[in-house]
Amino acid sequence: MKTTRPIAGILLALLTATVRAADTNLPALVPLPQKMALLPGRFQFQQSTEIEMDPMAASAGRYLSDQLRKSTGFRNGRFVNDPEHPRVRSANATPHNSIFLTTNAFGSQTNQAVSDLGAEGYELEVWPNVVHIRASAPGGFFYGVQTLLQLLPPDVFSPTVVSNVSWSIPCVKIEDQPRFKWRGWMLDVSRHFFTKPEVEQMLDAMAMQKLNVFHWHLTDDQAWRIEIKKYPRLTEIGAWRKESGFNLDPKASTAYGKDGRYGGFYTQNDIREVVKYAADRNITIVPEIETPGHATAALMAYPQYSCTGGPFTTDLPGGVFNGIYCVGNDASFTFVEDILSEVFALFPGKYIHIGGDEVTTNNWHDCPKCQARMKKEGLKNDVELESYFVRRLEKFINAHGKTLIGWSEIRDGGLAQNAVVMDWVGGAVEAASAGHDVVMSPLEECYLDHYQSKDTNAEPYAIGGYLPLGNIYAYEPVPANLPPQFAQHILGAQGNEWTEYMPNLKHVQYMAYPRLCALAEVDWSPKDSRDWDDFVRRMAVHFERLRSRGINFRNNLTKGG
Repeated sequence: MKTTRPIAGILLALLTATVRAADTNLPALVPLPQKMALLPGRFQFQQSTEIEMDPMAASAGRYLSDQLRKSTGFRNGRFVNDPEHPRVRSANATPHNSIFLTTNAFGSQTNQAVSDLGAEGYELEVWPNVVHIRASAPGGFFYGVQTLLQLLPPDVFSPTVVSNVSWSIPCVKIEDQPRFKWRGWMLDVSRHFFTKPEVEQMLDAMAMQKLNVFHWHLTDDQAWRIEIKKYPRLTEIGAWRKESGFNLDPKASTAYGKDGRYGGFYTQNDIREVVKYAADRNITIVPEIETPGHATAALMAYPQYSCTGGPFTTDLPGGVFNGIYCVGNDASFTFVEDILSEVFALFPGKYIHIGGDEVTTNNWHDCPKCQARMKKEGLKNDVELESYFVRRLEKFINAHGKTLIGWSEIRDGGLAQNAVVMDWVGGAVEAASAGHDVVMSPLEECYLDHYQSKDTNAEPYAIGGYLPLGNIYAYEPVPANLPPQFAQHILGAQGNEWTEYMPNLKHVQYMAYPRLCALAEVDWSPKDSRDWDDFVRRMAVHFERLRSRGINFRNNLTKGG
């Protein structure tokens, strides 16, 4: 795999520093790579372009070939060293118009992969006759491929063949790896149901931005969306409402069953397919199963696990309700643990989100079983009773090799031993300083359900608040008052979309983009590389990529919306 690079030495000085100042000659990549320099010439993709890969890069290589085939029509799936598509190159063949995905150092036949690339880092070199992507793990290869695709004209992301396009890219050298390990987006499917193909389309858009965590909010007061074999009534009853609700136009959504009820759910086979689809794009799915509050849909199906016995209904507006599990009833824990056991089997990722937010404890005050539990465990108040619930659940989750994550409120009454906090209303500094990992998702900077303009009459209806694009781009996930020695506990940042007022996918997309692109750059790129004017320049091209992917977006790149 040796390639002549006569000016390679000159690049060392260019790549020793992070990309800082805006250079309008550089490719319009989003998020901005850590280091990048232009080289002379261009690489031209052809019908005969070959993709050669190490076994570790096989998935990324096939992804690249599939995307090129869809948009260019080139049948360039002539793989070398791919176990699923074996082909042997002649020993004296000269690499020409080829793409190499390798763990080896460039120009070497021995394994000299550099470990400091990390699990998601990569090097990309483009020369007139060859492209090299080097990484030390599958995630790095996938992101190297994403950058390579962004070097091509935006039409490369089209699902169908596009004619009259010159499929060439500038010669560059890029060294890149993410700043944070958690680069997330949350979609609430409880208020409105989105189909498996719709979810997968959003996963494709996430991958293009190098986002790697999909937080799937699957249960809440208004619906239960995941099939649980042991408790079929959860989806038979809890997945449906009489109407779309939230004072929305019923015609704004198509999520209606054959019987006219509003809603839907994912079968376990659906879940497995989405998990595989996400994994192929280096995305981990974190499921959220709300406990002990926001459980109305579950209790509508199984009221015996409540304090009152019901009745309950999913025909609810937005808000916080008394749909909470009875913490004094051991059967409630069995119920939740049975559910989580099936969830564990479906989601291979490390984290299980249990919610834990906005728990209204009125029912516990009047419940003899809950009061008896408090007395037996020596608990002083409802806050400590909720903490007892979370701590007990964490032991079960940890015993199955998983890590519990919950919203800010799981800190109240004492944080469970190994829990991760998702900070939406505070607590990051305290949790991180105590040695807990934290995902930053503050209400004021990361809630994509807020308006993008102060002129709300010119925007689709939203839950309220104001979060313009510029505010997200300026956001810094590491709290200023966090002692530096604890900064490693800030895993990254996540954008959240609560969908009460988003009854269809186009609305979800409009609220997400371009704000999610800004957050992706906050999560991925070096802090001191941020440049608003350059981001706007690059986003003008990135909009065309989103358009090719079929993603609806707000076509506005002003700081203040």
